[in-house]
Amino acid sequence: MDVNAFRYDGDGAFSLNEFPTSKEISKDQKAQYEKMLAENTKRIAELQDKLYAQGTEGVLVVIQAMDAAGKDGTIKHVMSGVNPQGVNVVNFKTPNKTELSHDYLWRCILGLPERGKIGIFNRSHYEDVLVVRVHEMWKGYKWPKRCFDMSEDEFFAKRFKQINNFEEYLYENGYRLVKIFLNISKEEQANRFIARIDEKDKNWKFSIGDVDESDLWPKYMQAYESMIAGTGSACAPWYVIPADQKWVARWLVSEAIIQALEDIDPEYPKLAADDLEKFPAYRARLVGDDPEDAQAIEKAKAAIAENVEKCKKKKEKKAKKSLKE
Repeated sequence: MDVNAFRYDGDGAFSLNEFPTSKEISKDQKAQYEKMLAENTKRIAELQDKLYAQGTEGVLVVIQAMDAAGKDGTIKHVMSGVNPQGVNVVNFKTPNKTELSHDYLWRCILGLPERGKIGIFNRSHYEDVLVVRVHEMWKGYKWPKRCFDMSEDEFFAKRFKQINNFEEYLYENGYRLVKIFLNISKEEQANRFIARIDEKDKNWKFSIGDVDESDLWPKYMQAYESMIAGTGSACAPWYVIPADQKWVARWLVSEAIIQALEDIDPEYPKLAADDLEKFPAYRARLVGDDPEDAQAIEKAKAAIAENVEKCKKKKEKKAKKSLKE
């Protein structure tokens, strides 16, 4: 299964109905997908380590979905094992008073990762073209009449333009964007809500507000379709991920992230030849030898070469073991 089958980059018309909520893969394959996810998580960790060391580009993963689609679980399972120093996760809740006193992109700009890191937005600036649209909140904002004295379609067309400009700006300043929509069916969402009611260890997740929002499903699907159609682009594509089977969705999300990281192709920074030539003298000093002594320098060079070879063999052995598993 190719994750690009679920990619929309603005090329052609977009219809949410053309993207499935489930690939209906047999549960017998669940263990296989979990194994593939574990392999991908290792790959993400390797690439992220190089990304962090290189420090020239950042990755921003945006995750949007209806309630119970698996946003938190996806972040947990896909990013487990990745060095937390190189990952920022930002959860965007209902805007507070301070956030509402600024433009809607302000809080997202504050949450952007540094170059060299992977940033994950659990919800994002897209809430301002989703819940704001469904509940017509934009009509009650405290701002000049010129900003909202227009039709709904015109207002949100302007927002899509603003978002596209913002995301193009990020791309042109060293960021790769991976935008994920976890595409869950209404039936599967209801099943997950019921599980939150029936299972004690999930009771804390249940909110009557989520059920109320689910009653607005047609409006939300219309808003999502309009949003993806209006903001999918070559530099900031959407991935409409089938989310009814969590284990399939998580693997597909990991594939999308790997694709972005491999496009960057990060490498560990290479030291200048002059600096490398000084390594034997530094090593001699660290083991208590005279860095001015020719014999000590040759001894250090031999030790460095021996350990480089050991590291090489260790990596090859690890790679072979991974292939067998």
